[in-house]
Amino acid sequence: MNLFECAAIVTGGASGLGAASAKALAAAGATVFAFDLASAIEAAPAVAGVVYVEGDVTRADDVARLVGLASAEQPLRAVVNCAGIGPSMRILGKKGAHDLDLYNRVIQVNLIGSFTVLTLAAEAIAQTLPLEEGQRGVIINTASVAAFDGQIGQAAYSSSKAAIVGLTLPAARDLAQHGIRVNTIAPGVMETPMIATVSEEFRTALSAGVPFPQRLGRPSEFAGLVLSIIDNDYLNGETIRLDGALRMAPR
Repeated sequence: MNLFECAAIVTGGASGLGAASAKALAAAGATVFAFDLASAIEAAPAVAGVVYVEGDVTRADDVARLVGLASAEQPLRAVVNCAGIGPSMRILGKKGAHDLDLYNRVIQVNLIGSFTVLTLAAEAIAQTLPLEEGQRGVIINTASVAAFDGQIGQAAYSSSKAAIVGLTLPAARDLAQHGIRVNTIAPGVMETPMIATVSEEFRTALSAGVPFPQRLGRPSEFAGLVLSIIDNDYLNGETIRLDGALRMAPR
């Protein structure tokens, strides 16, 4: 699918995987609406073709405003859900039971936030004129290898990302009649702002666990897969691991 003179939405678009995806989509000819919190947008560099929109994926009104802006002047054709959080806490730890409010927050951001964007964006995409073979657009969600190989302390994060994997096929089937494809990327250990805060020793240990290439994944590689999914019209209902053959150990 060609993105020239089309609109695209990227949540979490001011940093990390989202920022790389926004930049790549803009380079492919789309007008990109990068949705993120105010603090992230303040630190984001200006990128040609990228419009930053402040908001929170857990607020349906914010998402509706975003979709309205994105679809106002050009047909909305692509959505990439990258917004997410990943706090760590054991179900039973030294300080007691898992914080239930924290668990709820992870589910609200990672799962319900993604579903809200998917649903409201799909409604707008479905109103666009169909392209070749009836295609109208593509929605790409972000899961994680933790959906399959959740580590100790990742109960909240892993279950939220496993739900994204489980959402992929039924969403693709639901939206097929509207010409909308739905796919998911499950990245492994990537060079993101969160990883940048850890020690070099820990980064080296993470890299050593990747069979090949033995390094952290690059945001540009995630963005490249986003473009490949959009370009391949027959790729639908699929979750793709982007992890260098990594299988996570318990800790």
